[in-house]
Amino acid sequence: MLFPYSRGQGLVEYALLILLVGLIVIVLLAIFGAGVGNMFSHVITNI
Repeated sequence: MLFPYSRGQGLVEYALLILLVGLIVIVLLAIFGAGVGNMFSHVITNI
């Protein structure tokens, strides 16, 4: 076996991927959060 610790590698890769997606969502919410909130407020008031 070339790399003896490659068995847990998949779990670490999935964890890093989930962390990256989470960071992207947080950044997008920080940038567009107020605009999206205002959009939903306008939709609710127009109903």
